[in-house]
Amino acid sequence: MRRLLLLLVILLAAARLTAQTSRLPRRIYVENTEKSSHVQGIAIDTLRGCAYFSFTTSLIKTDLQGRVLGSVTGLTCHLGCLDLDEQTGRVYASVEYKNDEIGRGIMRIMGKQLGQRDNTFYIGIFDGDKINRVGIDAQSGGVMRTVFLPQVARFYEDTVVNQGRRVAHRYGCSGIDAIALGPQMGSADGPARLYIDVAVYGDTTRTDNDYQMLLEYDLKTLDRYARPLDQSRPHRVGPKRARRQLFVFTGNTSYGVQNLEYDPTHRWWWMAVYRGSKSLYPNYPLFTVDGTVKPRKQRLQGFDRKEKGLVLTLAAAGARHPATGLRGWRQKAGQTGMHALGNNLFYLAQSDRTPEGIQTCEVRLYRFTGKARQPFEPVE
Repeated sequence: MRRLLLLLVILLAAARLTAQTSRLPRRIYVENTEKSSHVQGIAIDTLRGCAYFSFTTSLIKTDLQGRVLGSVTGLTCHLGCLDLDEQTGRVYASVEYKNDEIGRGIMRIMGKQLGQRDNTFYIGIFDGDKINRVGIDAQSGGVMRTVFLPQVARFYEDTVVNQGRRVAHRYGCSGIDAIALGPQMGSADGPARLYIDVAVYGDTTRTDNDYQMLLEYDLKTLDRYARPLDQSRPHRVGPKRARRQLFVFTGNTSYGVQNLEYDPTHRWWWMAVYRGSKSLYPNYPLFTVDGTVKPRKQRLQGFDRKEKGLVLTLAAAGARHPATGLRGWRQKAGQTGMHALGNNLFYLAQSDRTPEGIQTCEVRLYRFTGKARQPFEPVE
């Protein structure tokens, strides 16, 4: 009898999963008619039947068939990874204005002069329900607010001593990019937290840039500090510091975590990165943090001055590098967009462009396989 009941539960769960999967579109395709770089992140709202795409300097909203419902334009920044609060319909994004090669490249694509601008780092908050037409201005359209991150500005502008020489950017900070919402690290419940990645330059001559660093924020705190965007006079309103500053040892990467995503099925945090170049590391394109393990205070490796930090644990899954013990996945996936649906289903973004130079994005539905070399396979 017990075996019969167990079999019935398994069959019902399989039937629910099949029904859920059958309703999900296999592909969502969109083109960005604005001058921009490639797609940076996605957020899929299955509850409201819409999707969001960050194309570096614009945000596009579509239905789940790819028909454009609205867009936010006029940005002269790097609009990066996205995530969605399904309860409120708000879309969160990383926003940065910099005087480096990335900032210059963005302005060059847009046909504008960079001029003099402060290095400014924000969490962007979009009201998804108000994005109801094409070409809403980011400053005057009433759909976007921003929260300044003074910690990131300090990291970016600081200099430190590493290997006996003074170098720019504390922790190798190149700004911000990946962003995600989920339960507090080490916990399965409680209010959602927002995590944003402090990106790192791929400098192979340093030893203090081999961690990915996440800053943790409370959503209510962010809402209290949020102000409208003014690109001519950037505001500096934001919390002095994050609730927690967390480290993940992965080895150096090129510009840090590109997309961060919480997977409720395994309680993992997926980190899609651009591979690093240091030969002593495996340089995986994908890592997973075990969200069930509480961060532990440890001495950080590679720093001239003794420094301790709260360190997260990589999941005991995927490939294992014998020399370093690092775990990761060998498939290149999710660097331009990742969304976890639960039940081992994911939407992954792929960027491309038309022969005319228009940036495009195709989001495809994938199933997690657990295989180290190919953890994701398309759902047909």
